[in-house]
Amino acid sequence: MNQFLKQLGVGASWQFVDVYGMDPDLLSIVPHPVCAVLLLFPVTEKYESFRTEEEEKIKSQGQDVNNSVYFMKQTISNACGTIGLLHAVGNNREKLCFESDSALKKFLEASLSLNPEERARFLERDESIRVTHETSAQEGQSEAPSIDDKVDLHFVAFVHVEGRLYELDGCKPFPINHGQTSDDTLLEDAIEVCKKFMQRDPDELRFTVVAFSKA
Repeated sequence: MNQFLKQLGVGASWQFVDVYGMDPDLLSIVPHPVCAVLLLFPVTEKYESFRTEEEEKIKSQGQDVNNSVYFMKQTISNACGTIGLLHAVGNNREKLCFESDSALKKFLEASLSLNPEERARFLERDESIRVTHETSAQEGQSEAPSIDDKVDLHFVAFVHVEGRLYELDGCKPFPINHGQTSDDTLLEDAIEVCKKFMQRDPDELRFTVVAFSKA
């Protein structure tokens, strides 16, 4: 992830780090502040059932979503990691340092005025990010899936925008507002939501959490 951002012209002042556990002692060793959290989790029948219920509930009851939340839909297969990174960076633009010719900075600036569906189509046409994604995947520790492979693991991002914790998943129709948070408590608040993902699938072990932390 850090290599991917570096190739796209994002400075190293913030870095993705592993979160080794969810108890307070292990969370305390994560470098602070944290400006985003990414969760990798298994897409199971239990999760899909919950996702459908959650979507129907929000559509019927409504929710508040700040207009400044940077959110985009996922229309490219097996690109949830890239979408998660874009959500993490897109909602923390003012905190990051970009190189003058940063392809990611140009993409974000050009897509700010677009809606989530238009941003997805814009990404489909963005050659620089696609090539960087493929290059970084080839350099990973495991073989990257092809665009047509069926993958049952999925990334979502958690970010803080104007005092609220948002779950950003390009496969969902909208951001999910999880309540109050702050720059100081983002990690702990996001972890509480991550725990709920794990509690819904207690027999699953395939969960990974990383934090986007100040280097």
